[in-house]
Amino acid sequence: MRRGWLRFLAPLAAVAVLLSAGGFLALETDTVGDYGDGVVWALSLMTTVGFVGGAPHTTAGKLIAAALMLFGFGLLAMTTAAVASLFVREDEQPEERRERAFETEVLEELRDLKVRLDRLDRREA
Repeated sequence: MRRGWLRFLAPLAAVAVLLSAGGFLALETDTVGDYGDGVVWALSLMTTVGFVGGAPHTTAGKLIAAALMLFGFGLLAMTTAAVASLFVREDEQPEERRERAFETEVLEELRDLKVRLDRLDRREA
């Protein structure tokens, strides 16, 4: 598994938190008092902690919250998978080297057999 997507997903998560904070500030005036509160609220939702200071009251606020929760859960799962793949990759490397060596050996044997068969064909012709 390639982990290059983490370079793009982490900044995207930061942008999602900052934009959502502004959305919460505009929509959830009863719960979110200033932009800083919106950032804390969005960050807590993305990190799967939950609501800080109460749940959203507006439908748009609930949709933003749901999107942040899903995005945060996906980000957490993908990051965990990327870290786990590092350990799996280390375990698989010796086996992959043995397989490559075996494949190389088999290909050399096949080439030798082809050369022998070509010689036999020329003798018979």
